[in-house]
Amino acid sequence: MSIPQPRPGILDIAPYVPGRAKSKHDGRVFKLSSNESPLGPSPRALEAVRALGAEALARYPDGGTDDLREAIAAHHGLDPHRVVCGNGSDELLTLLAQAYLSAGDEAVVTEHGFLVYPIAIRAAGGRVVTAPDDRNLVASVDAILERVGPRTKIVYLANPNNPTGTYLPFDEVKRLQQGLPQGCLLVLDAAYAEYVRRNDYEAGIELVSTCENVVMTRTFSKAYGLAGLRLGWLYGPRHVVDVLDRIRGPFNINAAAVAAGLAALADQAHLQAAVKHNEAWLPWLMAELRQLGLEVTPSVANFILIHFPDEDGKRAADADRFLDAQGLILRGMKGYGFPNALRASIGTEEANRRLVAALTAFMKGTG
Repeated sequence: MSIPQPRPGILDIAPYVPGRAKSKHDGRVFKLSSNESPLGPSPRALEAVRALGAEALARYPDGGTDDLREAIAAHHGLDPHRVVCGNGSDELLTLLAQAYLSAGDEAVVTEHGFLVYPIAIRAAGGRVVTAPDDRNLVASVDAILERVGPRTKIVYLANPNNPTGTYLPFDEVKRLQQGLPQGCLLVLDAAYAEYVRRNDYEAGIELVSTCENVVMTRTFSKAYGLAGLRLGWLYGPRHVVDVLDRIRGPFNINAAAVAAGLAALADQAHLQAAVKHNEAWLPWLMAELRQLGLEVTPSVANFILIHFPDEDGKRAADADRFLDAQGLILRGMKGYGFPNALRASIGTEEANRRLVAALTAFMKGTG
């Protein structure tokens, strides 16, 4: 018997595999696989969700998320009519591909970029063109521009990049935009922007404000600690926002996400606490692991990419099994082109110290 068949190419797409959440360890487990905030959500956000009554749950949410868009715009100094909210920034990244790619069109991604990009591109019928990173695992503007052709409709750039934690300074992002055809959309995915403390970094607001072919996506999943509610947003030219508003779901943001997002924006002290925690523990963790002889890619985000020796018993897969037995869940990076590396989120003080202790035992063979 024949069965319904998907469009050609769909079954060739490798599904996205999220970071593991479960461990075989019987005791306390520390999940460091998904770059979530160790401080969790703002207490105000929790209270806002708890305060939702029966009527809020029984009624459809505001389809335009007007209050949330206006709050985001007020906080960042933006035009609210150029903001659109999504079910996580993933939804917006996917909608952009659906809206701007036709069969045979091309979209450029970086060598070790976020895996949602190629999924979105292929699902829309487009072709993925990959630009190699430089030797420091930083996106190469020259390599990207060399791969832009007459069929290139989108360039996706995560800045900072996941899973490397590296970033492009603003001057390089501007050079990239200036080298693209005006009909090619530059998508700046700034999911980790809140964590960056570099004078030469800019998330994308300036370019979006001055260019007609640039959009910036952001998320409440990372520094704001609202990953479970799936809330993201995009800032773009009005013509792009108009397109997305035509194809997104009419009620794509639920009432709990809106309430929590509004409360989280109002509690900037909690956000700054999360950022300061990261500022303290990111360099500490990188330094401690390097003292063990492990290579760590310099990161400006809330995670690190740890490279393991190519030796029997010392490879990333060995480390992953060892750490799991200690209740520490990291993320394998084979799908990102790093078969011998693990990515670790910056966790609580206890989680960070346990990770260092466990990797010390692993590297010394005393575990």
